[in-house]
Amino acid sequence: MIGFIVAGLIIGALARLIKPGKQHLGIVATLLLGLVGSVIGGTIANLLGTGDIFELNVLGFIIAVIASVLLIGVAEAIAGRNRASVR
Repeated sequence: MIGFIVAGLIIGALARLIKPGKQHLGIVATLLLGLVGSVIGGTIANLLGTGDIFELNVLGFIIAVIASVLLIGVAEAIAGRNRASVR
């Protein structure tokens, strides 16, 4: 479980580095988006037959980072829309 959390944090941090611009997300949001991305990546890798969902493999890691980048974009869009409606 600790490894899963650390992997989620690393994947979330890599996604934030890859995504251009400044993200207004805290460490907890980065961790959660990284965890969700890692579950998505592991699930897709499992469906493709490259390994188990909780097994670290290259394809699952790459897909997890891509999914996390997309999730960060969605989270920013939702947060930006909420900030705009408050003003």
